[in-house]
Amino acid sequence: MGYIKGYDSETLREQVDQAECAARLAEIEEQRSLPAMLERVWLLKVLDRLDEALSLSDESVRVARMAGTRKDVLRSRVLHATILQYRGAHAAAEQELTTCAAEAEGQRWAGIAAFAHQNHGRNAYEAGDFEQARESFKQALFLRREAGASDEELGSVLLSIEAAERRRSGELIAG
Repeated sequence: MGYIKGYDSETLREQVDQAECAARLAEIEEQRSLPAMLERVWLLKVLDRLDEALSLSDESVRVARMAGTRKDVLRSRVLHATILQYRGAHAAAEQELTTCAAEAEGQRWAGIAAFAHQNHGRNAYEAGDFEQARESFKQALFLRREAGASDEELGSVLLSIEAAERRRSGELIAG
């Protein structure tokens, strides 16, 4: 998604232009394809319209199961888990992301596995488990490299690893 302007160094959440995202959401509101549904879920998430995002995310998982590929189902489930994370349901998000990452790795779909691990790391980070976040981010980095990711994609993972290490070190010093 080209709407990401960066990542917040404290929360690791996407930084976006809210007006641009709202305009795009209005533009694709009536589209019913799975890619459009997934884009709308993401846009609703970053616009903090989490109830709508969760409802549409549930629907997108059902559509992917009925008419999509296994990869589509995994992508939909990972996105669904990020909505759970944003709503504070970290245990449910962790379980879904772990399952998705394992399935993607089992199928040797490095890009999807990296997507799942990156979000698993963000979920752990928000839940305060900085050691788990660091491990998930490192796995995402390894898989992104394996999948031939761009420097920009690798850079966002490296920033996440650094943030988790900073937080982990801060906890060790404070503890």
